[in-house]
Amino acid sequence: MTAGGGNQLISVHPDELKFIFELEKQSYCDLKVVNNTEQHVAFKVKTTSPKKYFVRPNTGVIQPWDSCVIRVTLQAQREYPADMQCKDKFLLQSTTILPHTDVDELPPDTFNKDSSGKTLEECKLRVVYVNPSTQENSEEEASKSSSQSPDANSALQLLKDERDAAVRQTHQLQKELSMMKRRGYRKSAPGFSLTFAFVVGLIGILVGFILNLTLPSSSTE
Repeated sequence: MTAGGGNQLISVHPDELKFIFELEKQSYCDLKVVNNTEQHVAFKVKTTSPKKYFVRPNTGVIQPWDSCVIRVTLQAQREYPADMQCKDKFLLQSTTILPHTDVDELPPDTFNKDSSGKTLEECKLRVVYVNPSTQENSEEEASKSSSQSPDANSALQLLKDERDAAVRQTHQLQKELSMMKRRGYRKSAPGFSLTFAFVVGLIGILVGFILNLTLPSSSTE
C-alpha cells in the first residue's frame, strides 16, 4: 500500500514525515488518515526507532468515510545525524473491523499478517529532517513571491498606461500649438495662445512627476 493511492482502506497525507531538526528541541509532524470505505477501519503505527518518537494515537479506529490526525513528535536530540539524513521508517497498518468496536476491544491478533481471511494493508513512510535555515529561506521566497500580487502589478500597469496617455496628449497639443503658430493664430489671439501654452507646460510637469513615480518601479522588474 502506498500513501494517497486509490482502492485502499485508508489514505495518508502527507506521504512522508518531515521534521524541522534543531538540537535540544522537539519537533512534530501531523499525519491525516482518511477512511476511504463504508466500513470501520482500525490502524496501528510502528516505527524502527520507537525511543526517538512519540506517537499519539499510535492505535485507533476510524469511522466510515471519517478521518483522524496522528501527531508524531521527534524527541529532542543531542547531536546532528550525518549529512542530515535519517534512516528511520514508519509503518502504518490498517484493517477492517466489526462496527462499534472500541480501540480497547481490538483482539491481540488484529494486525497480524497470518490471520486467515483478513485484509491487512500497510503504508510505509520515510522520515526527512529539514534544516531550520532551509525552512526560513523557503518561507522568505514564498513571502517575496506573494508580495508580487496581481493587484500590485495591475496598479503599476495602470500608472504606466496613464503616463503613456499623458505623453501622447502632450505631443498632440504640441503639434496643434505649432500649427496655430504657423497659421498666425498667435497674433490674432495672443491670450488664447498663452493659455494654451500654459496648459501644455502644466501637463509637461505632470508627465515628469508620473515618470519619476513609475520609472524606478519598472526598473526593478
